[in-house]
Amino acid sequence: MADYTFFTVPMSRGQIARWALHEAGADYEHVLVDWANRPPELVGANPMNKVPVLIHHAPEGGRVITECAGICAYLADVHPAAGLLPQDAEKADYYRWLFFAAGPLEQAVISRAMGWVVPDGKSGMAGFGTYERTIEVMDGLLSSRDWVCGARFTMADVYVGSQIDWGLNFGSIPPLPSFAAYAERIRTRAGYQSAKAVDRDLIRAAKG
Repeated sequence: MADYTFFTVPMSRGQIARWALHEAGADYEHVLVDWANRPPELVGANPMNKVPVLIHHAPEGGRVITECAGICAYLADVHPAAGLLPQDAEKADYYRWLFFAAGPLEQAVISRAMGWVVPDGKSGMAGFGTYERTIEVMDGLLSSRDWVCGARFTMADVYVGSQIDWGLNFGSIPPLPSFAAYAERIRTRAGYQSAKAVDRDLIRAAKG
């Protein structure tokens, strides 16, 4: 048995978790989920009935990890030899921007895509404030450094990079120079390329 069982759908946020698995050098097998016939193991592991779901087959028993940011952080922690954890001086940026991307950035992008508008005077109640402010903050970060923590790639870049990469591909974030340059850097990663190749092949196969 592989160390991890990975429940996913190729065209989903599961792509983030697969990239994290590849960057960590983790031994995994994937289970492709049919939405019309969800496997009982998935339903039992995640009552939200969502992917991705990761089960780590640890010696003491299965550990269930859900939520892409959580999966990224867990894999970096469990596989320290991959060098994806922050050094002491990087921890503030690592945790700040990993969870900024999982909170305000994703909320802002999804709200825009859904056509949801924050009413006037209510931006303080929204976790992301406004779409424009969130994009401006992200642009400020990526205009000032190559990676989330500065000069070195960490697991935070898997999550932040996935949000930027996906947003550029689907037009949900603007093609600002900082975003385009960051996306080019992440796309050169061997882990990114190998993970994306798996999902591209699965998507092609599903289309027949």
